[in-house]
Amino acid sequence: MTLTATPRCAALVLLAALALSTAACGSARPSDSTNRPDAAPAKALRLYVFDCGSLNVDPVRFRLKREEVATTELSIACFLVTHPKGSLMWDPGAVPDADWVPTGNPVVHHIVLPDLGERDVTLRKPLMAQLSEVGYAPADITYLAFSHHHWDHTANANAFAGATWLVRQVERDTMFAEKAPGVTQPSSYAALKNSKTVIVRNEEHDVFGDGTVIMKLAAGHTPGHQVLYVNLPKTGGVVLGGDLYHFQEARTLKRVATFDFDQAQSAVSREIIENFLAKTGSQLWIQHDLAGNTRLRKAPAYYE
Repeated sequence: MTLTATPRCAALVLLAALALSTAACGSARPSDSTNRPDAAPAKALRLYVFDCGSLNVDPVRFRLKREEVATTELSIACFLVTHPKGSLMWDPGAVPDADWVPTGNPVVHHIVLPDLGERDVTLRKPLMAQLSEVGYAPADITYLAFSHHHWDHTANANAFAGATWLVRQVERDTMFAEKAPGVTQPSSYAALKNSKTVIVRNEEHDVFGDGTVIMKLAAGHTPGHQVLYVNLPKTGGVVLGGDLYHFQEARTLKRVATFDFDQAQSAVSREIIENFLAKTGSQLWIQHDLAGNTRLRKAPAYYE
């Protein structure tokens, strides 16, 4: 079943001058919450951060030199937003839980992509176990969304096939094309083909209808790449950046990855989001920034 989203939307306007936000992924302001998990329906907005692994990359692919980056390791984070009106799973990992066996120690999992690219992902704890610790099972999740369709953002998607999938048409078309891109893992999201689906047609989609959780188009890395704005009452505004940037250094040096679908559009989208950050005083959490992600508190703790 496919529906068309009709949220309250506002067009983003590109400001004349770029005002860079100084908030990085790791600069999250602490919440004064008790940080204890509970299984009861959320009475207030919360944001949970899950450890979904890390991978080593060649910085040259991101137009960065080895000596320009603090590390070549990228984090892989998964996120859960809970709200009195439901819940949203954002970017459910790089390796399906069913494809590896936890040992209590870091596990290196080797992946061969359809384009024959090879990646080694270091995993520590299954996503479902972390989700259970905060009182949720996949069947409890109201909405599922990805920043984009690349393999390291969709891995456990099949587990959430019972949720309503929020997706832009161009991303869905790409994922289920006769020949999907080589950087996808179609088997990891095949069950979504028959999921209840909301096609997001506007630049902004207000997930719960109250302005606290908004998906914002930031195309360039992929045609329908998007970021997630979460306006938390105590922590303040947070933007989960997807792959708008991979490294903090890419943000500082204004380098665009060589494999972005539309590199010129990536630069435009970055400027729009940077202006939004400056205007709202929000933080940008670079999802792949290892140092920044390490500093974030992980579930069962949360931000509110």
